[in-house]
Amino acid sequence: MISSVFASILASGRAQFNLRALDARRRFPALDMQQFSAFLHDGLDPLVVAVAAAAPERTGGFTLAAYDMALELVAHGLAGPAAKNPFLNTVWRELAPLFAPLLASAPVPVLGMLSNAAIHLGGVAGARPAQWRREMAAIAPQISNVAELRAVGQVLAWRAGIAHFRLGAITAADSLPPHLALAALGEPCAHWPQLRTQLLENPWRGNAQGREFGAFTGLGGDFATPPQVRGAHDGFIVLSGERHYLLVADACGAVLHGATAEEYAQASTQLPAPVRLDGATLHIGARSMELDLPAADIALAANEHTVAITSPYTHAIRLLPLA
Repeated sequence: MISSVFASILASGRAQFNLRALDARRRFPALDMQQFSAFLHDGLDPLVVAVAAAAPERTGGFTLAAYDMALELVAHGLAGPAAKNPFLNTVWRELAPLFAPLLASAPVPVLGMLSNAAIHLGGVAGARPAQWRREMAAIAPQISNVAELRAVGQVLAWRAGIAHFRLGAITAADSLPPHLALAALGEPCAHWPQLRTQLLENPWRGNAQGREFGAFTGLGGDFATPPQVRGAHDGFIVLSGERHYLLVADACGAVLHGATAEEYAQASTQLPAPVRLDGATLHIGARSMELDLPAADIALAANEHTVAITSPYTHAIRLLPLA
């Protein structure tokens, strides 16, 4: 059963809502009205109830805008019980109601931003959508306008594993009041200018151990053959089989993008002076560590901040901070 407030709005505007649904079915012949009806109950109803409590005079206008958006999302298979990724359903049902005042005043920008973020996070391998939703919910009471919502969402997406968002997230944090930027970064007691400098200078700040990325495609991973790696300005260019990739990694996560053979050919094979290999012992400056790999054929690559370790005996790439 849907709520009484939503039922009342649907009943009073039945002709208008029916026209919108008919128009959507003409534009999207594959639109499944049963899926749409289920999403109205599961996704839109909680939002209508939240907006009615926060700004009752704007509930009707919000419902019309959200109804149109719901039609398109379901038509594209992005929302509803049969959605390609159920995370968007969760965001509408559990996260978006926390932003009811903003939804009431700017329904399309706010719901659009939250929906786009859900779709993107749900589609990036290695991202942590549940972390993003949890941290967005925690900071919701401190967000007062759409610009802050957008900036905080970007910062938290980076922290939830979207490594290539790092520089954009730092720029977005610059646009926020310092207390809100620090809250989004999980360091409320820090000094923003100092923290900003540290984040820009060291992508591995807060993660001295580095991370491992990649696995065999037959086990759900990304690489058909053990990868070969070369350094690039913004990450590493990877060759596996006949495919090339750009790997971007930092303290928060690692993300794989497409790349070209030309980019691989132009990528660096040079190692910085502090990095050397002695059998299976890796030396980075004064640090030394034993690698759990056969000493023969261990390969190293590096960029300004990171050393990557590969071997023909594994499909994983080990990434370690240089600092």
